[in-house]
Amino acid sequence: MLTADEVRGVVAVIPTPAKPGSESVLATDTVDLDETASMIQNLIRDGADALMALGTTGECATLSDEDYRKFVDCVLTTVNGRIPTFMGATALGTHEMAKRIRFVKEQGASAMLLGIPMWQPATLDMAVQHYAGISAAFPDFGIMVYCNARAFRFPFGLDFWQGIAQKAPTVMAAKFSQSQIIKEAVEVTKGRVNFCSGGQGAYRLAKVCPENITTGWWLAEGLAPAKALMDAILSKDMERADKIAEDMEWAHEPQRAINSPEIFASFNIQFNRVFMEATGYCKPGPVRPPYIYETMPKEYYDGCWAAGERWAELEKKYAGMKVEAIGGGES
Repeated sequence: MLTADEVRGVVAVIPTPAKPGSESVLATDTVDLDETASMIQNLIRDGADALMALGTTGECATLSDEDYRKFVDCVLTTVNGRIPTFMGATALGTHEMAKRIRFVKEQGASAMLLGIPMWQPATLDMAVQHYAGISAAFPDFGIMVYCNARAFRFPFGLDFWQGIAQKAPTVMAAKFSQSQIIKEAVEVTKGRVNFCSGGQGAYRLAKVCPENITTGWWLAEGLAPAKALMDAILSKDMERADKIAEDMEWAHEPQRAINSPEIFASFNIQFNRVFMEATGYCKPGPVRPPYIYETMPKEYYDGCWAAGERWAELEKKYAGMKVEAIGGGES
């Protein structure tokens, strides 16, 4: 089973590229498998140390079962065991999750990315028991907890991590952003969980808990700035990390102007896909319904596009500052 200390460096969060026409309610066979394979090859070439697929940005909730299986097969065949790969298996109910977990495990995923069943909000006992049950059912397959509080309407607070430490031994990572409890969360889980935050979130966690933050995630957007930041964090060179984080903040400034937590919760998929498209790094294609671009105010689209263009400038700036692969990825 993959363990917390085996994931280190930059985790690339990938979209599920869509073919033209995928925004139609009646669309079938929507996954652009050629773009998927090309994107993954480029990410591994550029030093991604791990991959994360089929979360919110990966449209786990909008894919048909057929498209889900085709995408998983393409991702894992292309990766071919070169770097750790977390595959999302979240669904409306636990039985469907178990079916997805079996499939991604059989196909060769390194671990699962797993949220809470998406219908009624879970209580603390429900949430802990959910992960405890999955842990018992799949004792040799690691879990990355998907801590999206707004999507799952659950806070993932310290009491949750205390329960996880006691009852869910296969939880080995978390997609996590709560700097206010990171020290305590690390303490109660006794270093067994790799707490992984995105972008400047990794920097904020490292400022609070520098000895324990070894991983950050970024979109498929060009990884040179991300590699530079994680290298600075792991080198304990926080002065250099400060400057890189300032550059990243500048890049995202046009998006932040319209990006309140409430707005982001409603336009998460669209924001990230517009941003990635604008960087020019990959071609995510249209969004699957009901989250289509036509439902997105133009000023939101424009802000995300401007942020993506700024990130592309950062990519050029940092591309010349070569950083060797931090984890196991090829540079």
